[in-house]
Amino acid sequence: MVFKQFKDLQLSGLGFGTMRLPLLPDGSGDIDQSELDRMVDAAMAAGVNYFDTAHPYHGGKSEVAIGRSLSRYPRESWYLADKFPGHQNVHGVREMQPAEVFEEQLERCGVDCFDFYLLHNVNENSMHYYCNPEKHCLDYFLEQKARGRIRHLGFSCHAGPEALKQFVDQYGKELEFCQIQLNYVDWKLQDAEKKCKILREAGLPVWVMEPVRGGKLAAFREETESEMHALRPDESCAAWAFRWLQTVPKPTMVLSGMSNLQQMEDNIKTFSTERPLNREELALLKKIADGMMGTIPCTGCRYCCPGCPVGLNIPLLMNMANEMQLYNSMNLLMRYSGLGDGKRAGDCIACGQCREACPQKIDVPTEMSKLAKAVASQKSWEEICRERAEEATKA
Repeated sequence: MVFKQFKDLQLSGLGFGTMRLPLLPDGSGDIDQSELDRMVDAAMAAGVNYFDTAHPYHGGKSEVAIGRSLSRYPRESWYLADKFPGHQNVHGVREMQPAEVFEEQLERCGVDCFDFYLLHNVNENSMHYYCNPEKHCLDYFLEQKARGRIRHLGFSCHAGPEALKQFVDQYGKELEFCQIQLNYVDWKLQDAEKKCKILREAGLPVWVMEPVRGGKLAAFREETESEMHALRPDESCAAWAFRWLQTVPKPTMVLSGMSNLQQMEDNIKTFSTERPLNREELALLKKIADGMMGTIPCTGCRYCCPGCPVGLNIPLLMNMANEMQLYNSMNLLMRYSGLGDGKRAGDCIACGQCREACPQKIDVPTEMSKLAKAVASQKSWEEICRERAEEATKA
């Protein structure tokens, strides 16, 4: 197992994310504890020592299941990370009180402290909660850290670079690490390269979530997989995504949300050693990433922006349109809603000046209309939160 140094700790390069645990085949939505135990056994035997959960995962069942599975091993042999879901407070579905949630999480997981704890999903919307001094959210968790109930405090982030920098400038000295969505597609698509630079300059180690983009980078068309296997016959498509991380950004922790023993074994094999990609292999991944960017060839030149009569950030909206084609997620919908009134695709008045200014000759008004319709067809973030709250209540 590859290990990474974090302060005085040796962390396994691979962390087990528990957002997509194996489920029983009866359709109940309950976690298959026996299969999870087998996965944890394989992880522990290989040297994996970092396990990550969160309050909303599996309607709260993830915390219970992973706590139960890890309890079979000595407490000093593993590190457990959990998260406070303050991002849900901005939607008024259920008021998440730090003390109430934290005590509930300790009980669910069966521990008296968390080795790592994160403010969950800092983004353009949730910053209004996390950064509100009247809420005392960060103060509470800093107090728990001082009491030894949290050993290391960080945050996860789905915000764009500007909001990330704002948050880091305000609270970076009090936090120890940041977890971001990072892979060879999002390096450009979500400006992850810029986010890594912001975190590096702030001295905050990078934790990785979605290294294979929810499975999108684990399987491709036959011709693409043939190209990959010709260069690395013994490595899976998912392994390529992890090798890219070992080559380019080189983060401290890589979390993988594994759902079965086969995925666990494949990832353990990958993380048994570091095998960085060469120039030819990196070029292949760039070609794959470029092919997944969607149909809008926006280069972010911003020639369209100065003349926009309503002041839209057109490259950002084009980026979101590409992302929605690739990965339709609630985090994208949250980021989109966080743009505020007058800043979304539906606010385009189709004047056409952007089309005339675009070097790529993109029909921007048409793409804006498509994006607005695509967003309108999705569940709102409020609906998603309400469903999760109902699941948690039933659990």
